[in-house]
Amino acid sequence: MKKERDLIRLTVTKKGETAIRRGHPWVYDAEITDGYNDDIENGSIVDVVSSGGSYLGSGFVSRNSKIRVRILSNNANETFGEDFWRRRVRYALDYRKTVMGDDYSCCRLIHGESDGFPGLTVDRYNDLISVEISSYGTEKIKDVIYSALISELGRDGVAIRGIYERNESALRLKEGLEQYKDWYGSEHTGDPRTEICENGIIYTVDVCEGQKTGFFLDQKYNRLQVAKIAEGKTVLDCFTHTGSFGLNAAKGGAVHVTCVDVSQTAVDMAKHNAGINHLDDRMDFMCADVFDLLPELASGKSGYRYDFIILDPPAFTKSRSTAGNAARGYKEINYRAMKLLPRGGYLATCSCSHFMRSEDFRKMLISAARDSGRSLKLIEERRASPDHPVSMNIDETDYLKFYLLQVV
Repeated sequence: MKKERDLIRLTVTKKGETAIRRGHPWVYDAEITDGYNDDIENGSIVDVVSSGGSYLGSGFVSRNSKIRVRILSNNANETFGEDFWRRRVRYALDYRKTVMGDDYSCCRLIHGESDGFPGLTVDRYNDLISVEISSYGTEKIKDVIYSALISELGRDGVAIRGIYERNESALRLKEGLEQYKDWYGSEHTGDPRTEICENGIIYTVDVCEGQKTGFFLDQKYNRLQVAKIAEGKTVLDCFTHTGSFGLNAAKGGAVHVTCVDVSQTAVDMAKHNAGINHLDDRMDFMCADVFDLLPELASGKSGYRYDFIILDPPAFTKSRSTAGNAARGYKEINYRAMKLLPRGGYLATCSCSHFMRSEDFRKMLISAARDSGRSLKLIEERRASPDHPVSMNIDETDYLKFYLLQVV
């Protein structure tokens, strides 16, 4: 450590030290051997040191979570004042302007630990910002972060009319935080809806009632890849949600697109989005459970025939303990889709759970193909759009798997 600091020092095990030196920002409660006591203020910043006293980093302490410290910086001279957070916000926005270009008006502005903001998600939908916080320390300094966001966006000529907080995650309970959703700032009671344009398609986004923070932005360019091969195809878009994959397929020249979701609310929203884009003449919509629908379609009784199927399910697992069950769920729908497709048909398939590792998802696809009597030709393997950056030191940030395949 370069200079004395007025921060509590927590000593960690060799395992904890190794993880921090490799760039992972989480220190678990079982890795702390000395310095921790119940008088430490929740969400305060502490220094983390090795068993030999070497400085490793500084971060937010969480008294209620198994992730006891979330490292913010390994700069021993950092003061963590307002300038620190404004600098981090500016770095995050500059990165999006560089990698997103014309899509800067509709993208993720801050992606948690990948941008050095523990437990913070910030999405921009044109003139609205939607936020989710799942870290006690980040909750304590959110006023500074929000102020920096508005200020930095203003420098780019962007006027934001409101920040909506979608703080409903169960992770907040583990941090000792309440769950709620509401406008930030008691004086704000505006319309939570806005319009965005993605890949040339208009969507109505509701930051109050929409899924997660309002819309799934991470598949932006994967949807574009679907559009590029959809021409002349008859498409089945499963787990359609707002209809985004199906709309891209229709815009790409699909002969017909059927959008399916178990939620009638989602189906209604998909219909609405098809209408405002004048694509509803080549689309139909179905409220059904995909697990039940795919076997029914494969029986041939329905008369429906598809040569392009899209599977974009919600995360089947949110913990390692249920990863095995999730793998069976993924295999079931992929097996059924492969059986339904003719040879030479196309399959776009995804997983949005980081607990379903890339190598396991790939093995699942190979197994499903073998059981269905098919082979797979890989067209593309993709991840989330670059506004959801993967930190190469943090496995948890590498969550989205997207495969575009031909089934032969």
